[in-house]
Amino acid sequence: MSFPLYAPAEEHDMLRETVRALADEKIAPHAAEIDETEEFSWDVYKALVAADLHAVHVPEQYGGAGADALATVIVIEEVARACASSSLIPAVNKLGTVPLLLSASEELKSRYLAPVARGEAMFSYALSEPEAGSDAAAMKTRAVADGDSYILNGVKMWITNAGVSEYYTLMAVTDPSAGARGISAFVVEKSDEGVSFGPKEKKLGIKGSPTRQVILDNVRIPADRMIGAPGTGFKTALATLDHTRITIAAQALGIAQGALDFAIGYVKERKQFGRPIADFQGLQFMIADMSMKLEAARQLTYHAAAKSEHAMHGEPQKDLTFLSSAAKCAASDAAMEITTDAVQLLGGYGYTKDFPVERMMRDAKITQIYEGTNQIQRMVMARQLLK
Repeated sequence: MSFPLYAPAEEHDMLRETVRALADEKIAPHAAEIDETEEFSWDVYKALVAADLHAVHVPEQYGGAGADALATVIVIEEVARACASSSLIPAVNKLGTVPLLLSASEELKSRYLAPVARGEAMFSYALSEPEAGSDAAAMKTRAVADGDSYILNGVKMWITNAGVSEYYTLMAVTDPSAGARGISAFVVEKSDEGVSFGPKEKKLGIKGSPTRQVILDNVRIPADRMIGAPGTGFKTALATLDHTRITIAAQALGIAQGALDFAIGYVKERKQFGRPIADFQGLQFMIADMSMKLEAARQLTYHAAAKSEHAMHGEPQKDLTFLSSAAKCAASDAAMEITTDAVQLLGGYGYTKDFPVERMMRDAKITQIYEGTNQIQRMVMARQLLK
């Protein structure tokens, strides 16, 4: 009996080679400096745009590459293997635009997806607030209708690439009496009058990607910038995360792969007691466990990406919510364990900035926290199983 191999297509393997070559040449050499200076790397952004890898998921009809969800995962994974901060360029462009792909009018999609596809603008996602993190429905940001406009007031928190992105998918309360069903989604532009940004957060990792508050002070935007119908914003936000948690899993896979590759190279070279430390069974078992955890998380992530792709094409996938949460949780937990073990394998050197694994360990931590903490992911999974 013959059946198709459960694996990426040949095109996916070719894409991986392309992205890895670019990442090794144009991104990896700058990763330590990006971490050290805590500056967004426009050089990396330009290199990704030149190779059309900055927002591969945008459909061809809007001028994008039209890459499927698995191809997008591979791009993010391979960029993250070199530099986690840089992988947030393709990842956050997807996060910011999926709400439009799911719910926006054709006119809004054309207006905002085309500049992203051309590399003229990035797109961020603004859901969290100082008092509304895991409980996102408790948000206070208001959008009040005024003629054919809405006036927005509030503060969004933890916004990735805030200040460098031109566009923001932003959730705000349009009907305070309706709870989660009173939240609507909008496109806000950086240049809109009354939009400003808080200071850059001083973070443990992903330092080359600015994280800032987005502050809205009587921001007036046209009503046609609402994404979908009034009151559907929270539903869109949750549906978006079903697709984009998988990109965080991809980022975690890439960070872990980078740390594992470096550690394997190191233990083969490092000699103690007259032979390479790779000869010692205790370290061999560590390497075996690291690789096993990584491959398990990768297969789960690729499976979830395939489901995401079908769902984006209008084929409902009843297990997508479970699988995307499972992939994000498994991959980020694995990345934290693998990067920590990589530091251990390098001994004292692993603890220094002369080697990349301490950066990878710091970068891995956020993958357990953002786009829904892993505690929230476990709640999501349990609900799916018990409903």
